[in-house]
Amino acid sequence: MRALWSGSLSFGLINVPVRIYTGIENRHGIEFNMLHNKDLSPIRYARVCRKDGQEIPIEDIVKGYEYQDGDFVVLTDDDIKKANPEKTNTITIKQFANESEIDIRYFDKPYYLEPAKGAEKPYVLLREALAKSGKIAVCTFVLRNREHLAAVKPAGQALVLEQMRFTDEIREPDGLKLPPATDVSTQEIDLALKLVNQLTEAFNPQDFHDTYTDELEEIIEEKAKGKRPVRKARQPARTHSKDLMAILKASLDEGVNAKRAAGGRR
Repeated sequence: MRALWSGSLSFGLINVPVRIYTGIENRHGIEFNMLHNKDLSPIRYARVCRKDGQEIPIEDIVKGYEYQDGDFVVLTDDDIKKANPEKTNTITIKQFANESEIDIRYFDKPYYLEPAKGAEKPYVLLREALAKSGKIAVCTFVLRNREHLAAVKPAGQALVLEQMRFTDEIREPDGLKLPPATDVSTQEIDLALKLVNQLTEAFNPQDFHDTYTDELEEIIEEKAKGKRPVRKARQPARTHSKDLMAILKASLDEGVNAKRAAGGRR
């Protein structure tokens, strides 16, 4: 893996030199090429100058900020780093908190932190302190010319930096037509809780994979062979309020029967 960032993780008066690596695979399922519908020729996207219509090679492109209409200031990478060298090169821990206190909407993207040579001991110190306290470290850092909020927490032997969103990036559900809790009865809630408990089990990420992409690949393979896919779209039946109790009871019975069948197969 190639490091995306290198600098220091600031922990009180301790500075731990670290490198950031992406923690996810950028797999977006089936990737489609854009084609011209007349002859299926691939379409490419070009960087074109608005003034003369000419395509511009990447090495001739610079970053500019339009400070007034039509007037730009060109900034180099060095100029951008000078804005705040400390912030540019430091992940600064601001506080520690319980992860349960943070709304799930704030979490965005995970990265791995790797200690630089000679920084192993303070790295382990922070990792073990977080693991034993059950806390996460809330910090700020700059990546790709933008300051981010983040949480640092242990994952096995690694420290993971979870990029977060600032408050002004979170939309409130204002304006949505959301029903009040009084729309369901106590009996319906009790049955729903029983169904939740019945379907509760230890989470194992290995149990889940992208079945939609698998099915789409099958359709692509059939079309490549000249076959016409015959699958029909399956739309789930809408649950009406008057049927809610009956459907909850049926769901519970279905779960019991499935468990019995699974036990019989063992």
